[in-house]
Amino acid sequence: MRVFVTGASGWIGSALIPELIGAGHQVVGLARSDASAAALTKAGTEVVHGTLDDLDVLRDTAAASDGVIHLAFKHDIAFQGGFQSAADADRRAVEAFGEALAGSARPFVLASGLAGLAPGRVATEEDGRTSDALPAHLTGGPQTRMGTAHLTLALADRNIRSSVVRLPPTVHGEGDPGFMAALVGVARDKGVSGYIGDGSQRWPAAHRIDAAHLFRLALESAPAGSVLHATADQGVPIRSIAEAIGRHLNLRTRSVSPDDAAEHFTWLSGFLALDSPASSELTRELLGWQPTQPSLIEDLEKGHYFMS
Repeated sequence: MRVFVTGASGWIGSALIPELIGAGHQVVGLARSDASAAALTKAGTEVVHGTLDDLDVLRDTAAASDGVIHLAFKHDIAFQGGFQSAADADRRAVEAFGEALAGSARPFVLASGLAGLAPGRVATEEDGRTSDALPAHLTGGPQTRMGTAHLTLALADRNIRSSVVRLPPTVHGEGDPGFMAALVGVARDKGVSGYIGDGSQRWPAAHRIDAAHLFRLALESAPAGSVLHATADQGVPIRSIAEAIGRHLNLRTRSVSPDDAAEHFTWLSGFLALDSPASSELTRELLGWQPTQPSLIEDLEKGHYFMS
C-alpha cells in the first residue's frame, strides 16, 4: 500500500515509518523543512514538500495514495496560545483529505486525543463519538479537535474507511520531547518533584512503538467509522509519576496546592489536574492490538529521561 503520512518526521511518525515499511508498505512523508526531508529520505520514504496549509499538495498526494495517516498538528502554534488557529488548520486539512478520498473506500486515519474526555471515570471508545454529553471544555463543534474527529468519522458516509486513533496525553519512550520531559524539567527547576493535591489524578499512557503499531493496524483493517484508543496504561496516578521522577533526581516529592499549581507547573498545570483514565479494551478486541513495550513507570525507571 502506498501510504501518505503527515507528521512523518515527528515523535510518533518516526516510529511509524519503520513499522509501515517493515510491513511492506511504501511511505510518502510530508516535510515542511529541509531537515525533515533529509530525515524522511534517510528513513526510506518518498518526500513531498509542504505544510498543512498547502491544501492542494495534501489533496493531490492523498489522491495518488492508497491510504492516509494524518499525524501532524501545529503544536508549536497551539502551545504559544494559538490553539484555535492550529485547530482550524487541522480541520481544513481533513476536509482536503475527504475531498481527495471520497468514494474510494480507501483508509484515512486521524490522530486525536484522550485528555479530559470523561473526567473522573474510565473513558471508552464509545465516549465522545458525537458532541452530545461531551464535557464543556470539549464542546464548540468544528472549532475543537474533537469536532475534527467527528468530521473524520462522518467521512465513512462518503465511502472512506475513516478511523480515529485517540492518543493519551503521554506517548513515551527514549527521546520523548513531551510531557514527561517537561515534568522532569520542572522538578529540576523547582528542586522538588511535585503533584497537584493528593496526586490521585490518572493519566493513560502508551509507548510510541505500541502507538505506531496501532496506527498501522488501523490503516490496514479498522472498519469505517472506528474509534480506537492507544492506551497501554489505563491510568497512572500523577503521584506515582512524581515519585519516580523524584527517585531518579534525588529530590523530595511533595503536594502542590491547586491554588499554587499554575505558578509551580506553568502551562502543565491544567493537564496535571485532569483525572482522565481510558480503556483500550474495545480496540484490542477489534484489531488484536497488544502493547508489548514498557509501561510509563517502567520507562521512567530505565533512566533515559534523566541523563541530560
